[in-house]
Amino acid sequence: MRIVIAAIAVLVLLGFTCLFVVDERELALRFKFGEIMQTDYSPGLYFKLPYPFNEVRKFPDRILTSDNLPERFLTGETKFVEVDFFIKWRIIDAAQYYRSFNGIEESASARLIEIVTDGIKDEFADRTIQEVVSAERSELMDNMLVASRAVAQQLGVDIVDVRVKRIDLPPEVSGSVFDRMRQERGRTAKLLRAEGEETSERIQAEAERERTVILAEAYRDAERIRGEGDARSAEIYANAYNRNREFYSFHRSMEAYRRALTNGSDVLVLEPDSEFFKYLNSSGP
Repeated sequence: MRIVIAAIAVLVLLGFTCLFVVDERELALRFKFGEIMQTDYSPGLYFKLPYPFNEVRKFPDRILTSDNLPERFLTGETKFVEVDFFIKWRIIDAAQYYRSFNGIEESASARLIEIVTDGIKDEFADRTIQEVVSAERSELMDNMLVASRAVAQQLGVDIVDVRVKRIDLPPEVSGSVFDRMRQERGRTAKLLRAEGEETSERIQAEAERERTVILAEAYRDAERIRGEGDARSAEIYANAYNRNREFYSFHRSMEAYRRALTNGSDVLVLEPDSEFFKYLNSSGP
């Protein structure tokens, strides 16, 4: 009985060693005495000969991340910048990946960092610090990614993306760069201030000219209206005088009395037979 149980156990163990599962998140290689025999495994259950006749190696079929410590790069101005970046990559050819790195992820990560570092170094060497940190950085990274991806694909991997986390200036460089940036901003501020003053003077001159024109036109219109009013007034007075001269003279005298004698404290020094008292002295109708 014990022999039967032992035999069944051996068969079960042998069955486990002859079967393997490929997960949908994995790539698999089957080896025969160290030589790659098959690579095109889709997810599922497969049979193999027990070790050492067959061996199966599995690798992740997903996007991997390789981070890097900040490195110094020389720009076209012969100034250093410190760049902190990381790489997103994945295995696209498991067999070539195994041949290139013996299936060791750390070796692949280190090699990809070297490839990307060389690409960044070539791109930075043709650009100034301002171009590196400005909007042209996206173009720079795109150019570097194309060149680095071509090299990486020969090793069985694809560089999906490279992202820069931070670009810093070394302490010995930042002072001079900041001084130059401050001077450039100062020149820009002076230029904008001069343009603003020029615009202000032009606007003030235009406003003063318009003010002079408006005042001149207003004075012209006022004088014309005043002249028309005086002419109309003279016409009315003349018509009234010609219609009834005696009544007109009487009305004008009453107006003069009202204005001259309204205030009781006023004193008039006139001769009694003055023309001013013509209607006060008159007893006629």
